[in-house]
Amino acid sequence: MTDRLPTSRQWLTGWGRTAPTPATVASVGSVEDAAAVLSAHGPRGVLARGLARSYGDAAQNAGGLVLDMTALSQIRHVDLAGRAVEVEAGISLDRLMALLVPLGLFVPVTAGTRYVTVGGAIATDIHGKNHHQAGSFSRHVQWLDLLTADGQLRRVSPDQDPGLFWATAGGMGLTGVILRARVRMKAIETSRLLVDTDRTPDLDALVDLLSSTDHLYDYSVAWIDCLARGARLGRSVLTRGRFARRDELPARRRGDPLGYAGSVKFSTPDVFPPRLLNPATVAAFNELWYRRAPKSKRGQVQSIPTFFHPLDGVGGWNHIYGPRGFVQYQFVVPFGQEDALRAAMERISASGTASFLAVLKRFGEPDPGLLSFPQPGWTLALDFPVMDGLAALLDQLDELVVGAGGRIYLAKDSRVRPDLFARMYPQLDRFREVRHRVDPDEVFTSDLARRLAL
Repeated sequence: MTDRLPTSRQWLTGWGRTAPTPATVASVGSVEDAAAVLSAHGPRGVLARGLARSYGDAAQNAGGLVLDMTALSQIRHVDLAGRAVEVEAGISLDRLMALLVPLGLFVPVTAGTRYVTVGGAIATDIHGKNHHQAGSFSRHVQWLDLLTADGQLRRVSPDQDPGLFWATAGGMGLTGVILRARVRMKAIETSRLLVDTDRTPDLDALVDLLSSTDHLYDYSVAWIDCLARGARLGRSVLTRGRFARRDELPARRRGDPLGYAGSVKFSTPDVFPPRLLNPATVAAFNELWYRRAPKSKRGQVQSIPTFFHPLDGVGGWNHIYGPRGFVQYQFVVPFGQEDALRAAMERISASGTASFLAVLKRFGEPDPGLLSFPQPGWTLALDFPVMDGLAALLDQLDELVVGAGGRIYLAKDSRVRPDLFARMYPQLDRFREVRHRVDPDEVFTSDLARRLAL
């Protein structure tokens, strides 16, 4: 490989812990490290890997080389006046928040976990609860430094080689190694949010409420009971919010308006049995979760971890799905295709497949990334324990989504058919052209890339 860096042979999976494959892993701590390892790659190619929070096989490279980027994690410059930071790609959103929230800066977009690297956020073009207002993460990237297969370090931006920039944004690490980036941040007066909560009795009520009020909020998301049927189909708990101004905080909090602590409360051991999450246990959880939510509450003060990242307080929460792991499935269908959304909910409910982490959001304008997931419409994300019958259900949902003009999210995928994927992403051929231009020998590759012929 190379004498510069130590390597180890490891079995790798995504956060869903399915389909492990072996790879040679090298830790990268500098641009020079990345260039040296790249020059010594083998026939199975190279892939950069961050904190491995993609759920499927996006950050795996069976039989090849994987670059662990998490040591490349420094903040290089903070521009308070311009509300921007220059960072190395291996830094996590968690560390950015810890350092910058006390300075009055928040990340422009965050996924449901803060344990995502900046490089991973760009490569998967993450979206959050504010897509309808702010778009996805890469819209806020002013430039990035990309190490391409020919060993060149290229600075690309929406203005400088935009084709390569928008192939890299959402390109799943297949155009090169993202090493640094400059990201516009969001100015905040406090680290607390004012949150409105509504409990809706069914899917129609949720769709109507989101459609009529979403524009009034910076952030919104709905938890959905995917086992409810009949008149209760799609019953939900909808939360919407924005960052509070200092004068809106309770008096006791105004002395430290930007105080922030994101911590793990406890960790789950890897001892949970298969089928712990089944229709009976999930139905009981869903009933409790729905009933404990207020029917209507306004202006509740919540912290950043409570509102954005509730599961991050539980270390290793993916262990609760047992040794077989789980599949996260996320799709979007356009506005006007609410019947398709309802049909998907009906199939999920009728199947009895237990998903207790199910969330619905509205997407805003489409993002420029050639493989970026968001498009205007309704997006539903679900976690399914691996069990008999799941593959057939997801195949049915794929067909339903394609027929409605929608798509699935690559960062969550582990099993979609290549022919269906090609129908979901109309700019796939443009992505392939850009990838071939900068990497004609497909040095950068992954299990996902081989599976879908990206």
